[in-house]
Amino acid sequence: MTQIQHWAVYINNQSNKHSLIEQLFSETNPPHVFERLKGLKGALFSKSALDNFMEEEIKHDRKLLTSSTPQSLQSMSSGERKKALLNYLMTTAPDFLVLDNPFDNLDIDSQEHLKKVLDNISDHIAIIQLISRSSDLLPFITNYFSLELTELISLNKPSSTESKKNNFLKRDIPTALNCFTYSHEYLIKFKNVSVHYEEKSVLKNINWKIKPGEFWELTGKNGSGKTTLLSMITGDNPKGYGQDIFLFGMQKGSGESVWDIKKNIGYFTPAMVDRFRGYHSLENMLISGLLDSIGLYVTPNQAQLRIAREWLALIDMEDKKHCYFHDLSPGQQRLIMCVRAMIKHPLLLILDEPTAGLDDASAALVVALVNKMAAESQTTLIYVSHRKEPELKAQFVYQLELTQGGSIGTVV
Repeated sequence: MTQIQHWAVYINNQSNKHSLIEQLFSETNPPHVFERLKGLKGALFSKSALDNFMEEEIKHDRKLLTSSTPQSLQSMSSGERKKALLNYLMTTAPDFLVLDNPFDNLDIDSQEHLKKVLDNISDHIAIIQLISRSSDLLPFITNYFSLELTELISLNKPSSTESKKNNFLKRDIPTALNCFTYSHEYLIKFKNVSVHYEEKSVLKNINWKIKPGEFWELTGKNGSGKTTLLSMITGDNPKGYGQDIFLFGMQKGSGESVWDIKKNIGYFTPAMVDRFRGYHSLENMLISGLLDSIGLYVTPNQAQLRIAREWLALIDMEDKKHCYFHDLSPGQQRLIMCVRAMIKHPLLLILDEPTAGLDDASAALVVALVNKMAAESQTTLIYVSHRKEPELKAQFVYQLELTQGGSIGTVV
């Protein structure tokens, strides 16, 4: 019996991944490395595939992945969505399965479960794993390649991308144009805060005190309520009213507006990149962070131009100040978005999964920038991630733990 072959293709932020995926599903002209897949039936396990199914469900009410449950894809956690997608793909009886960074946005337990399922599948289905982080490599892989732009290069053994530092972070972080003043002992304080949605309890008796200038990491399994907890801090969740929550010097419900809360916050999550589809120069992108706008619609003054250029120099991108944001690599885009969230030195900076989908080198640069911003400013920082970044230097970790009555929080 011929042993089933499995492939890992290491991708970086310059790899033309989408072109490779299209070729893999070309029945007549797959890449020469995958010649044995010619004429075979494949399936794609990826975020883009999930997004397509979710859009179909929202727009046309076609529940292809969730037909056996009243729950919608949109209401599921990342782990539940990926499980539903894999189950559906297996019903199509594919000959090979393309995995596009399958472990992104999954907690450790969900990752281990998915690895076991994929290990069982690998006995009878060829696996092609597109991989950005070397620690995600599946143990049964038999062939290794890297994708350099559009060229597949054979590797003798797994490899991670080397980080090219150049002049990156050689300077101090730029000072704020306008300093926030704050005199209270705590920036954020939750006392016995609980959140319920109909019959479902999400958070239970949350007690969390955050002082100005602290660096926190927020962790928890998929579905543990991290997004809900963040929405209570940003003022986007009406469940915060009537609860004992103290935000930026004000008791929740004391007459503050959402703007009163948001003006103190810098926020970034990878989904925000989709909002910047226009032709925004890097200089204008950063200045828009000073003005809390998406895009720049006023003429910047000299002080704003100076601070933007100082930040670009810090991340070794000063020569790209007039380049368009959408022309950057994903890693460069993340650096710009993190800087944009920080440029006004907000009282609180929230970075939600900033390294998701990045290769090893780009993730290392983002983590180094986050550490530097925390160390050289008075800004309080909350870093949210499923993936444990070994170099992250958070002072404290707040962990949400699932229970039947809702997630409880502990400092670990």
